[in-house]
Amino acid sequence: MTFDARRFLETVSESPGVYRMFDEQGNTLYIGKARRLKARLASYFRSALNTKTQALVNRIHDIQVTVTYSETEALLLEQTLIKELRPPYNILLRDDKSYPYVFASDRHPFPALEHKRARTRRDDGRYFGPYPSSGAVRETLSLMQKVFRIRNCEDSVFAHRTRPCLQHQIQRCSAPCVGRISEEDYRRDLEHAIQCLEGRSESVSQELSREMEAASQALNFEEAARLRDQLQDLRRLQQRQVVDTDGGDADVFALALQPGALCISVLSIRQGRLLGARHYSPSNGLDLGEAELLGEFISQYYLGQAREIPSEVLTSHAIPDAELIARALGEHAGRRVRVTEKVRGHRAQWRELARTNAQQQLAAQLANQTQLAKRFESLRDALDLEDTPQRLECFDISHSHGEATVASCVVFDQDGPRKSDYRRFNISGIEGGDDYAAMQQALTRRFKRLKEGEAPIPDILIVDGGKGQLNMARDVLQELGIIDVMLLGVAKGTTRKAGLETLFIETPDHSLELPPTSPGLHLIQHIRDESHRFAITGHRARRDKARRTSTLQDIPGIGPKRRRELLRFFGGLQGIRQATVNELSRVPGISTTMAETIHRALHG
Repeated sequence: MTFDARRFLETVSESPGVYRMFDEQGNTLYIGKARRLKARLASYFRSALNTKTQALVNRIHDIQVTVTYSETEALLLEQTLIKELRPPYNILLRDDKSYPYVFASDRHPFPALEHKRARTRRDDGRYFGPYPSSGAVRETLSLMQKVFRIRNCEDSVFAHRTRPCLQHQIQRCSAPCVGRISEEDYRRDLEHAIQCLEGRSESVSQELSREMEAASQALNFEEAARLRDQLQDLRRLQQRQVVDTDGGDADVFALALQPGALCISVLSIRQGRLLGARHYSPSNGLDLGEAELLGEFISQYYLGQAREIPSEVLTSHAIPDAELIARALGEHAGRRVRVTEKVRGHRAQWRELARTNAQQQLAAQLANQTQLAKRFESLRDALDLEDTPQRLECFDISHSHGEATVASCVVFDQDGPRKSDYRRFNISGIEGGDDYAAMQQALTRRFKRLKEGEAPIPDILIVDGGKGQLNMARDVLQELGIIDVMLLGVAKGTTRKAGLETLFIETPDHSLELPPTSPGLHLIQHIRDESHRFAITGHRARRDKARRTSTLQDIPGIGPKRRRELLRFFGGLQGIRQATVNELSRVPGISTTMAETIHRALHG
């Protein structure tokens, strides 16, 4: 018996609440929340649904709703049910039973810094974290032992030592077990380590500098040399911790998405110090958009699991229901929690670092040899080829209303993107905005060089643009006498959404539509998106080079004094051009806002 959606919707409440979808065997398929249950559920039974949502709807046998007093209560209930029932169409995360901390006991005269796992902080000492992984804890402990020589042995081992161990010999422990350091001096070193764990390493550096000068003036040169070495080690530690600030607890979420793969990176910031990152690849059962997917992930990350909630949650996308999630997290944590993507200063640096992590992790996923082989084989089967293609080339055109037209050529082989073979073509001598003429010029220049042996001729030539560009590519190859190259045109669907592309094979009359889950389609989307990125990058560089006429004298707010400070700091205009916004803001008299103005004026 099919589910009667019309009759069901007639009885559904307009209140906030949670809904559960069941299949014919009574298994939970999906759990969701809604501000207005009736409107949300009605959206599942409209015609314009993506493939994955339609597959879910086709399996629905029953829907049950639970009305709540508020949307916040609905969100909390939703995550509780997801954690308990783990429906296949929801984002599912593994529930970590405990979290890694750095721990310092307050019940020992010479406390060690230890790696400790716990669900919550206890009253048996000081906890620092939680850290995103055990590896991050081990790295931190190693740095603290190297700089401050804090012991790392068990209390039972400490109690029975009669001579210093190897850690002391390699200068990673001050040997308190055999009295090589006083309790007062050890406590001072431990306090310095704790200040660094709390993000206050600069105050430790200043204190060590004063102590070193005092020891030198007292002619205690051996102690002064020890403090000098410790200070140098600490400075190297500070250089590694470039994201350190004066404070702030935050988790930073960034999502990177490519057809067939996604990654969400979570950076943990505690007391202004970056503790590390973790990466997740949740299933996107309903093919959600990036912002909605990130919002669902954050809800389950905290509310579906017993995680410590920081005072700030920063996101790479403006997620829907951000205020609702903030209220729910605040109720869970018992204090105000801020959820936002609008950040400046060091918080913007955190967000960019999270984005970089997500993009690099996603690139590693896409470069996985097994995954690549699967995609190439799927493309072979979809195009009904006898042999698996070994080399693909894709072309795209980019310009701004006809200005600075650039064509890109991107190459993929069995190892993924072959960036050494990428090429860009600055297009000239055509009417601005004529993409067909631009494609003809780029293809002609490229394949003339291939005929001369510059690089192997591809098995498949992909052009982004559909029928017209496909015809243009066929004319170029015929004119050059090049055969045995399969032509593939990629036309976006009416909604221009990934997964709805139409492929034209050799001629506009032979079209093919692959399912959104096809690995072969994901390969085509990947090379198409990469060619688009490469073309846009080249176009912007060419456009900005043509427009770049600014000098320091032309920048508002840069007078003789600031100009002199900039030139003195960087050694010349070339150094200023190469500087980042952060580097510019370090110049005396240059604020972050002014640094952004200078960078924008010099780079377009």
